[in-house]
Amino acid sequence: MACGRVLQNGGVTTEYSGSGDPVRSMELLWGGRATGTAGPRRGPRPRLTVEGITRAAVEVADAEGLTALSMRHVAERLGVAAMSLYTYVPGKAELLDLMLDSVSGETARPGQVAGGWRGRLEQVARENWALYRRHPWLVHMAAARPGLGPNMLAKYDYELGAVEGIGLTDVEMDSVLTLVLGHVTGAARGLVDAQEAERRTGMTDLQWWEAHAPLLEKVFDAERHPTAARVGAAAGAAHEAAYDPEYAFEFGLRRVLDGIGVLIGSRA
Repeated sequence: MACGRVLQNGGVTTEYSGSGDPVRSMELLWGGRATGTAGPRRGPRPRLTVEGITRAAVEVADAEGLTALSMRHVAERLGVAAMSLYTYVPGKAELLDLMLDSVSGETARPGQVAGGWRGRLEQVARENWALYRRHPWLVHMAAARPGLGPNMLAKYDYELGAVEGIGLTDVEMDSVLTLVLGHVTGAARGLVDAQEAERRTGMTDLQWWEAHAPLLEKVFDAERHPTAARVGAAAGAAHEAAYDPEYAFEFGLRRVLDGIGVLIGSRA
């Protein structure tokens, strides 16, 4: 089955997990336990492994993005013929499921985090922020259909623990976690977009602004739009750019946690 995708602005591709053969994906993710096909493999030791193929695919996506990811490209990285991969992974759609589950196992999950629920949610947010920074291609993976692999489910279970036992319903616990992770994803998308803009144009945000500011002054009427002029100048001076992804992440995280605190306080 072909991998579902939607082309967005600039030709950036959004990929959807779970768009391949569900039986094969679950077999690969869970080693046959999901379909009752688990068992010892006979014969000579294979040259390739699913884990090795997944690791190579993650390396390709890290270095070149999802648009460069293909079975052929992964095979080239492993030094084998493309057709040899299909013995292990039936296609790119299933490979994406494996990649998503693999990197989901990277987040730190300490048993004790200081600061109560707020400290725990902040730890979750920062771990996911770091995950996006290591694997920028994750921002182009649609979240509508979550991965169903062991690492993804273990990650979800751990992160729900941040708000366990604080007076929220089960649906609210899920919604609070979704809210926090949604903020992280949005901020990470801004970060990736800024990095991509600099890579494609060869200009930093500061260089871009320095080139455009004199031209803007000739056409922009500050007296007609005084609020935009004042706020824009203040933000530009603070960030040396029109937008600072790091600041947006930090500022937004504090506000999201403040709002969750209001909800929790209303149950006291």
